[in-house]
Amino acid sequence: MFQEVGTTEMGDLIINVGPQHPSTHGVLHLVITLNGETVKKVEPHLGYIHRSIEKMCESLTYRQFIYVTSRMDYLSSHINNHACALIVEKGLQIEVPQRAQYIRVLLDELTRIASHQLWWGAMAMDVGAITPFFHAFREREVINDIMEQTCGARLTMNFMVPGGCMYDIHPDFVKSVKDFMAFFRSKLSEYDEMVTNNPIFQARMKDVGVISKENAISYGCSGPVARAAGVVCDVRKLSPYDVYSQVNFEEALETEGDCFARYKVRMKEMNESMRIIDQLIDNIPEGDFQAKTKAVLKLPKGDYYTNVETARGDFGVYIVSEGATTPYRIKFHSPGFCNLSALDHMTRGSKIGDLVAIMGSLDLVIPDIDR
Repeated sequence: MFQEVGTTEMGDLIINVGPQHPSTHGVLHLVITLNGETVKKVEPHLGYIHRSIEKMCESLTYRQFIYVTSRMDYLSSHINNHACALIVEKGLQIEVPQRAQYIRVLLDELTRIASHQLWWGAMAMDVGAITPFFHAFREREVINDIMEQTCGARLTMNFMVPGGCMYDIHPDFVKSVKDFMAFFRSKLSEYDEMVTNNPIFQARMKDVGVISKENAISYGCSGPVARAAGVVCDVRKLSPYDVYSQVNFEEALETEGDCFARYKVRMKEMNESMRIIDQLIDNIPEGDFQAKTKAVLKLPKGDYYTNVETARGDFGVYIVSEGATTPYRIKFHSPGFCNLSALDHMTRGSKIGDLVAIMGSLDLVIPDIDR
């Protein structure tokens, strides 16, 4: 994992971290300049799993391109698809049925919890605690079962269509979700006992990887990384989409800007996601789960943009349309790219052992960055 590649005239050590997969949650290559064990510079090298997704989308229809985005931030695949469906609906002025909006938001929040569960287990394992990883996957599997029952898939859902959802929910959906909520709430005390209140974990996380509110804004950070520094940036609050304007929840904020603050924000977000689900699950309206649309969709000529709040932050979709059946140009704004750009700032002056904790607290999904 660590390989010496050279030394400078001043005696600094330059090492590689990666690009093999165990270096992080995805294929990332870091070139690190060290003075002893102190980090002087971190330079990320990207592109190892670049697949030209944006270029591919230019040859796909407005129904097809949605599902390519499942392969970017695969832990927020449902929410990525949601953003793509929203931009098509915006361009064509499609009114989405209320039932479909409820289902979308419920699945969004289940996706957010599942993503944060994986992050929680991986974060603990990154700093040396093995057991929490198995507990996290125990709960996450229940959500995956609900997704499989509803969508037929466990990771890349492919459930969104312009105008609503591909299918209606399973007859047992409401019961399955409510059973999961009761089960998950009973396990949160275990999360606190094993990790949150663990003095060793706190020592590894507090005052490590600090970024100020001003610098978080300057680097374009979003999601839990920015909110842990006090930046108000939750898209669900600032620009509500579907039925987010109809539910009450708090934007999770901290001010310390360190690894532990980023940890606390995500823990709060799981609680807020449950709060949103509680408000919607017993009130799913009757009616259509999909609006009637033409078989072949053509966006009117023009520029379109929309964004949503994924588990990692602000995910944006920009489309330039020439009025054809495929986009002229598509550009995705991924939260991971901006959050990673702040890594060098966060790590300078830290010890090499802190680098792993800092990267874990960023919750990077590299395919979201490489695209």
